Amino acid sequence: MEDKRTIKAGNHPNGNTNTNSDNAIKPRKVPVLSNLSKTEISALSGAMAGFLSGVAVCPLDVAKTRLQAQDINIKSKLKYRGIFQTLTRIASEEGILGLYRGLIPITLGYFPTWMIYFTVYEKAKIFYPTIFHEYIQIDNNHTLNFLSYSFSAITAGAVSSTFTNPIWVVKTRLMLQTGNGHTIYDSINKTSNSQTNQNNNIQIKSTNKNKNYYSGTLNAFYKMYKNEGIKVFYSGLIPSLFGLCHVAIHFPVYEYFKKFLNCNINESNSSNNIVSNNLYLLKLILASSLSKMIASTLTYPHEVLRTRLQIRSLTSLKIDNSKARLNQKGDLIDTIKSIYKKEGLIGFYSGFSTNLVRTVPASAVTLVSYEYIKFFLINIVEPSTL
Repeated sequence: MEDKRTIKAGNHPNGNTNTNSDNAIKPRKVPVLSNLSKTEISALSGAMAGFLSGVAVCPLDVAKTRLQAQDINIKSKLKYRGIFQTLTRIASEEGILGLYRGLIPITLGYFPTWMIYFTVYEKAKIFYPTIFHEYIQIDNNHTLNFLSYSFSAITAGAVSSTFTNPIWVVKTRLMLQTGNGHTIYDSINKTSNSQTNQNNNIQIKSTNKNKNYYSGTLNAFYKMYKNEGIKVFYSGLIPSLFGLCHVAIHFPVYEYFKKFLNCNINESNSSNNIVSNNLYLLKLILASSLSKMIASTLTYPHEVLRTRLQIRSLTSLKIDNSKARLNQKGDLIDTIKSIYKKEGLIGFYSGFSTNLVRTVPASAVTLVSYEYIKFFLINIVEPSTL
């Protein structure tokens, strides 16, 4: 490596083979990164991309969670109405920090989520074409590619969701807190719960601070485990797995748009052409955004179901009557019936516009960052290590 730099320097117009400027602009291999395998490159790229995405869209994630948590059946008492009103109200009542509730579990969650996801996804993209071609005898390239991408996305999503679900449950709980010792669910359903409790002669303890209020991420893990058991960390996992139909649509469509727009990154591209090409960047943003919009529109209801299930056990703990607790404690079917009965079909799209505003930029940041980081890492790794 040192010899190569000397030869390059020898071609300097001034004939100076040891200029500091030449060494400063010449890219160098990073010893640690140059030993990475393809699998490790995918994992590191996914983790870094997920972190950037989590920080960028955290306020929108908070707004989405608040909107999904409220029962739109009591329209006159809705606290949050639309993304901008929600963001403004949270900022005015709780300060800027209120917009970043759950940031720690978000960033901690996105690291393993996307690290696992892209690692499995890249491996599966190699595995499934062979299976479909040799054993199922699918020869049509379009069909083979779509099925391979779909099953790869489903496999990656299932693995990452199962491993990281506890983090997302904690994130949801933290985002539902208002900073005054209560959760937003206390105020959102105050009128409705008050009427229900009077009719059923149910007594609710009045305290200055909700016993389920969490002071931080670790405190949330501790209290949730102590009060609700280990199973609480996997509430919402079933609808999350149902939500794999989202990635089964998102990633095949994304791969299609990348090919259609001719913006696939491959190892033969020169780094200068990729990094300096703004049109290439715009194409990647377009591919990631359009694919996310299509997938979100078709699969959004599972997001609402997951959020409702994750907060359901929290609201049930406020009622001391065992019968009422039993009635509030339900499974997936009960939640679906409840939403449809009280809110109609529109209830399954509660917070949808906010979700699009959040997920489309998040998708663009995640996928574009992943592509560029992966490309950078590949170009500083010796070919022999791949």
